[in-house]
Amino acid sequence: MKKIFYLILLLLIVFSTVVLWRIFGPTISNPTEKYLYIKTESDFNSLTQKLADEEFTNNIFGFKQVSKHFKFTTVKPGKYLIKNGTSIFNLVRMLKNGTQDPVRLVIPKLRTKEALAQLISKHFEIDSIAMIQFLIDESNAQTNYGTKQELLLTYVLPNTYFVYWNESPKIIFDKFYAHSQKFWNEERRNKAAAINLSQQQVYILASIIDEESNFEKEKGMIASVYLNRLKLKMPLQADPTIKYALNNFLLKRIMQKHLTVNSPYNTYKNKGLPPGPICIAQASTINAILNAPKTNYLYFVANVDFSQTHLFSSNYQAHIVKAKKYQQALNKLMNNDK
Repeated sequence: MKKIFYLILLLLIVFSTVVLWRIFGPTISNPTEKYLYIKTESDFNSLTQKLADEEFTNNIFGFKQVSKHFKFTTVKPGKYLIKNGTSIFNLVRMLKNGTQDPVRLVIPKLRTKEALAQLISKHFEIDSIAMIQFLIDESNAQTNYGTKQELLLTYVLPNTYFVYWNESPKIIFDKFYAHSQKFWNEERRNKAAAINLSQQQVYILASIIDEESNFEKEKGMIASVYLNRLKLKMPLQADPTIKYALNNFLLKRIMQKHLTVNSPYNTYKNKGLPPGPICIAQASTINAILNAPKTNYLYFVANVDFSQTHLFSSNYQAHIVKAKKYQQALNKLMNNDK
């Protein structure tokens, strides 16, 4: 009898060890790390099916039993990082508590709201249509941010943002807005006021300059030209605004025919700044405007050596001479490329 008793006891110990190992042991066997995406309104059955289909675990029975024990029935959507070696116990606890891994969203230079919406849709549950509808909604812009929808992008600065995968367009945009509010500290606000521009106007001007040049050391000089033109109520005559108005960012050369486009973004036909930014502006360019040198320059043209630098002039006659030389160099370059 003792032998039978000890045999049964041994079997019970082995069985318990196996069960405990299956629950508390490393049952997730991903090569490295894998993300589990749970869509909004998913239920427990669809979750278990997803765990099986995407091979997060081969112990669905154990997952159901542990979930039942911890009364895990309400599924919380989100993006979850499932590490190699995760136990069923820790998996259930993570999903029950909704312990998500935030999305690392890097905002680069983008030109349009559509481009921003598409970028966000690649990283979050929401699609680009929902995001663009949020961005063009006039009542949303007024109610939530006290501005016009054309100016919403002035609250978006290139940066790295951390947001949960299943968040709404508003929560995502609120991250941009909060960062923008911190960026516009008292010192920057005072500098903007000193040049008679609002924060949003500075941003719009920065977006134009970012499209004019990638050469950081020149941006302050370019800013001085535009600031002088604004002060004298001269048209900005910024070529990048023509590309934006035409929605053709591949144009290498702005011709006379392009300057007739009927658009509020045509700064050859309309004085002052356009109604909104033409790209997501760099923080460094905003700073270049706020700290722009005092000059008497009113014109600039690309350098004939195609170094992405510019030549500046304070009078039209000198500018025309430099512009003709650049056009000749450009014609020669284009003919050589044929």
